[in-house]
Parts: sequence; C-alpha cells; structure tokens
Amino acid sequence: MGTTQAGTGVGVGLELKNLRIVYDGFVAVADTSLRVNAGESFGIVGESGSGKSTVLRGICGLAPRESGTVQLVGEGVQPVPGSKPFRRLVQMVFQDPYGSLHPRQTVDRILAEPLAIHDIGDAETRIERALEEVGMGTGFRFRYPHQLSGGQRQRIAIARALILEPQILLLDEPTSALDASVQAEVLNLLEDLRRKRGLTFIMVSHDLAVVTHMCERLMVMQRGRTVELLSSADLAASQVKDDYTRNLMVASTGFRREAVPSGTA
Repeated sequence: MGTTQAGTGVGVGLELKNLRIVYDGFVAVADTSLRVNAGESFGIVGESGSGKSTVLRGICGLAPRESGTVQLVGEGVQPVPGSKPFRRLVQMVFQDPYGSLHPRQTVDRILAEPLAIHDIGDAETRIERALEEVGMGTGFRFRYPHQLSGGQRQRIAIARALILEPQILLLDEPTSALDASVQAEVLNLLEDLRRKRGLTFIMVSHDLAVVTHMCERLMVMQRGRTVELLSSADLAASQVKDDYTRNLMVASTGFRREAVPSGTA
C-alpha cells in the first residue's frame, strides 16, 4: 500500500473501529470507535481510569490491541499501524515532561534521535527550526532536562514530536503537570502550531475547560466505554444527554466551600 510522506501538507485524519484493549483480563477500552477529520482537534474526557489515555496508547502501539482497527484517513495514506511511516505521521506528547525526556541526554541529542531513527538528514537545520517553533532559542540545545523548567521541558517534548513533521499529534494531558501560569502558554503554542501546520489533534484531558477551548468535538468515556459524542459548543451550553457527563461538568467547577452563617462557631 502506498504512503504519503510527512510534511507534504496533505491533511490526515484518523479512524478507530471497535478498539478493544485488555490487560490481564481487565478491559481497559471496550469496543471504542471514533473518526477524527483532517485538521480537526478532537478531545477525549473522563475521570481517572476511564480509558482515555489508553486509547491514545492503543493508537500509537504502546498498548496491546486485542481487536479493532486503527486507520489513517487521507488521500493515499495507508501505512500499517506501528510501522515507521505510521510513526512518522502520528506522534505523541506525553503528560509528564519530567519523565518523558531522558535525563542524561542533552536537548540536542533528544531532538536528533528521532531524525536518526527515521534516516532524516539535515539535522542541524531541523533542530534549530524545531526549537524556534516552540519559542526556544538555540542556546538551549546543549542543556540537560534538569536545567529546564517544567514548561521548557514540555516545549522540548513538543519539538521532539514536531521534528518529524507529523500530521497527527496525540496529546496526553499535555499541561496537567505544569503550573497554572504555564499551562496557557503551552496551550496557545499548541493551537498556533496546529493552525500553521494544519495538524490534527487528539487530546486527552480531565479539564473540560481546556477541551472546550482547544477542541471542536469530544468523546466522553467511562470505564473504557464511550458515554457520548458531542461538540464543544454543546458542552459549553450544557446541552448534554448523559448524567455522567453532567456530573463531570459539576466536578470540573471545583470545590466550593459553603458559606458559614454569621454568628455560628
């Protein structure tokens, strides 16, 4: 089957059909299906343990698929999931910038490694361009992860994903490990990169406000199953069908302390 090289500007989407992932008899994802259009930003939300991050891992081959199919959607794009062409087109940014970067490798080596794996030349230019795209200068090239802030580490993780010029980014809670003051910067960076590159996003988050801001549509998951599919506009307007989604919306407002009547101890 033919493939399309990354970075050609051809929009690529993704389709899952009846994805099922099982760990030692425990069904983490049960027969999940979805279709994400080229250039779309799609969100997956749910409580901890709902299976949302496992869906991303199933897409990129980090979780064993018991059954179901993963297929890229786009003209001439049919690489086998898990193959080098697939991995070049589909890259993942992990939740924890402290754990996803090798502590004994410089930024330069971290960014050079995927280029070497995929036999891509012109590393010098590509590394400099990747750092520039995420708002970091070449002065960071020979620093180690421990010499960077949390936000800077996540920017390097994004640069590592982008350096292969993918069409789809899988974003697993990309800002949850960051301070609130840094989260908005990283989210704005991601949205700017999506517009410039025409990327397709699949974003996992427990933060409904983030998903509503970043995504056009979303899927709500509970215990490995799809509860409902809806648009971010419907979520913002509280036009949801399932009680579980309503409970998530209430939980997302955070803890509110009840006022104590005056004169009481």
